[in-house]
Amino acid sequence: MDFEPSSEQQMLIDQVRRYVREEIIPLEAKLDPDASELPPEDFKRLTEKTKAMGLFGIDIPKEFGGPDIDIVTRTLLAIEMAQHRAGLYVPCYGTFGGAGLAQIFEANDDQKERYLYPTLRGEKKAFFGLTEPSGGSDPARAIQTRAERKDNGWVLNGAKIFISNADRAQYGIVFARTDASKGRAGITCFIVDSDTPGFHVRRVVHTLRSSHYATELEFKDCWVSDHQVLGEVNKGFAVANDRLTRQRIPYAAGCIGVAIAAHEMAIEWAKMRTTFGEKLANRQAVQWMLVDNEIDIRTARHFTLEAAEKARRGVPFRTEAAIAKLTASEGGGRVVDRAMQIHGGMGMTKDLPLERWYREMRIRRVGEGPSEVQRMVIARELLGSNLR
Repeated sequence: MDFEPSSEQQMLIDQVRRYVREEIIPLEAKLDPDASELPPEDFKRLTEKTKAMGLFGIDIPKEFGGPDIDIVTRTLLAIEMAQHRAGLYVPCYGTFGGAGLAQIFEANDDQKERYLYPTLRGEKKAFFGLTEPSGGSDPARAIQTRAERKDNGWVLNGAKIFISNADRAQYGIVFARTDASKGRAGITCFIVDSDTPGFHVRRVVHTLRSSHYATELEFKDCWVSDHQVLGEVNKGFAVANDRLTRQRIPYAAGCIGVAIAAHEMAIEWAKMRTTFGEKLANRQAVQWMLVDNEIDIRTARHFTLEAAEKARRGVPFRTEAAIAKLTASEGGGRVVDRAMQIHGGMGMTKDLPLERWYREMRIRRVGEGPSEVQRMVIARELLGSNLR
């Protein structure tokens, strides 16, 4: 496959690259190294700028007011959007907007009015409630949150953990087991308003990230009506699975973007830094680290664009998305680690973005399905889907 950008794609890439380097990075010099938000006035100004660029909400489908940018182009732009200090946590601090939870596009007309459209207008925020304290990466086995029929609705009992931004959201998409005998075919997706009695955020879970990121949720006799079922009863896993597969492509793209930025920093430092009377760039050990960086980046970029191209064509891409996520998160982590090593002591300081990228990259090996799950997906493709 030819993954060289077209002239139109390159124009958009250049536009986003200038935006990141001229608008985002200078602002970061004034922010705390672990900041996850821009000052309100800067956020408003830059959001208006991305709207004027015609790139606001690039992952929103055209029929809902999006700019009609295909997934390959979005992937190329996601690589550029991640190339700043907070790029792995929230690319460009959310100034390019976005659809939020892709599952909400599965909503019926009433749910679209109450949730989808307010979300697209920026009036509501949502959380994605899948992972549970019981652990495990297979929802068919791990989900213990249950929903039982009662009074023309459902009563939810259970808990979720590592849920991003649930303490700031107005509603969430929550997966619960509605038929214990059916495995994956017995999971249903519910829309739960944050002020629903019986639902509360139990605590903030502190992780490698300095800014708070994850929450633990509790559902105790939390009643929701039939109108809150997203999709069909007992078919919620298909809703979750689509998100987890498709989201791995931009997830991988973000890892590539940060790896590119770290690699460029390492190259410049190696050319400039002198130790024991010799430039680092002249030392074979450093040269080989840079070569390995280049190989990791090119490998991840190829597989990520291959997955995006298959998704664009509407053909199965589950295995390709798994390969992309695996190579980008693990390879990107190696690139950042080598860049820190080349920078020596300076690489460990908050003067540079490397140490934050290092922490964020470690999280990426688990988020959107850990590396072991990606290998499992790929193995099933190679050896047959009936593997235990």
